Amino acid sequence: MSDTAVQRRSPARRPDGAGAVPDPGRGPGPLTHTVVMAARALRISSRNTDALITSLALPIMLMLIFVYLFGGAIDTGTDYDSYVMYVVPGVLLLSAGFGAATTATAVSEDMKGGIIDRFRSLDVGGTPVLAGHVAASTVRNLLATALVFGVALLIGFRPAATWSGWLVVAVVLVAYIVALSWISAAIGLLARTPEAASGFTFFMSLLPYPSSAFVPTEKMPDWLHGFAGHQPITPAIESLRGLLLGQDVGDTPWIALAWAAGLLTVAIGASGTLFRIRTR
Repeated sequence: MSDTAVQRRSPARRPDGAGAVPDPGRGPGPLTHTVVMAARALRISSRNTDALITSLALPIMLMLIFVYLFGGAIDTGTDYDSYVMYVVPGVLLLSAGFGAATTATAVSEDMKGGIIDRFRSLDVGGTPVLAGHVAASTVRNLLATALVFGVALLIGFRPAATWSGWLVVAVVLVAYIVALSWISAAIGLLARTPEAASGFTFFMSLLPYPSSAFVPTEKMPDWLHGFAGHQPITPAIESLRGLLLGQDVGDTPWIALAWAAGLLTVAIGASGTLFRIRTR
């Protein structure tokens, strides 16, 4: 082969090594794929206005119902000025559960619609696709949480958190939003239809009810008290409530974060296994 042919095949390089022509066989990395998939999921969410409005409005409606219809009849056994001071932290976690549930439906629709095969032909792996859905869910949930919190301020919630308390509140909320979103992604892979995925996540959305979200666990029946006091949502709610109201929370935030880390680890592992099984 002549030297001229070799020069034509070799990438052009400057003498100092800078400005080399990129290798045409090297495509975008997993992080780029994840960002692209997250942007795609957000665009799809913005077009599905019914589901978006429901995920935003339902937690607010539940908060208003509990505060104005049931609040006067519920005795929390605490010295809070009003029931809204007690219930808002639980509604924030409830909002995260409702918002994360849409991830299962979105993942199930991708699996059913055949778009995953197209992504794989473009060398997009399963992890970026699922992580994109989770990232989009996190953004949606943070917006929903901000909206719920804004309405809570309007109806009388008055936080007294310190700057460090606000930081821990944000960390706990984001940790649970991400963990619940990955669980929803695994459910979306497990379900065969979007309708079934929506039904499965309904049970996950009920988890805040048998907790300290709306009444203290001590006021529950004995057979329910044990579960409510030792399930993953309760330490998260107790952390948010104590931190937002400027109270001593001890090691409760660490317990909440440990639960979130455990749920996240299991969910990511299950999602990877289920994706491989579904795409064989």
